[in-house]
Amino acid sequence: MSEHPTTIREYADYACPFCYLSHRSLDDYRQTRDEPLVVDWRPYDLRGDSRDANGDIDGEMGYPEQVEQRIEQLQAEHDANEMLTPDTVPKIDSRDAQLVSFFIKNNHPDQWMVLNGALFVALWEDGRDISDEDVLVEVASSVGVDDAVRDVFADDEYRERLAEQFDDARHNGVTDVPTFVADGRTETGFLSVDDLDAFVRDE
Repeated sequence: MSEHPTTIREYADYACPFCYLSHRSLDDYRQTRDEPLVVDWRPYDLRGDSRDANGDIDGEMGYPEQVEQRIEQLQAEHDANEMLTPDTVPKIDSRDAQLVSFFIKNNHPDQWMVLNGALFVALWEDGRDISDEDVLVEVASSVGVDDAVRDVFADDEYRERLAEQFDDARHNGVTDVPTFVADGRTETGFLSVDDLDAFVRDE
């Protein structure tokens, strides 16, 4: 086993269907490896350009027809039968889900990976509204984190830190998600298990 585990940086947004599908691939890929793969998750505000002066999303939150067709194609190709279709999944603002994830990553890092998966499942498989504070507290509690989660919604400092993460992503050239970075190389869009393996190995 390598003394320094391989790290892959992942920019993602829970509202993104391709992030959900890539999360499944990344989870499967990690299980195929003999050596650990460290996931350096970074939040990204997919709808940042659609926010008004109050920070609320202005306009529809649906997907163009060609995007829906691509989602359905990937669902079929990768046996994602449990994934809700774009027209049935709740159309949500994921900013508070990102806030909770960012808080737990910083304060309960051992629980973060499970929490990350639980948020994707809650939205894309169970159809739960992960913009709702009560739902987010329940999801965090389900992975063993109760401490101060509800308080973070009113924490202006944490919200500012999250906004800085969004700005950093843009500054680093990220314009869409999922985006993966490893050893200075970048790949954007859905990656299968084989794609992730080739990307990490630089093949």
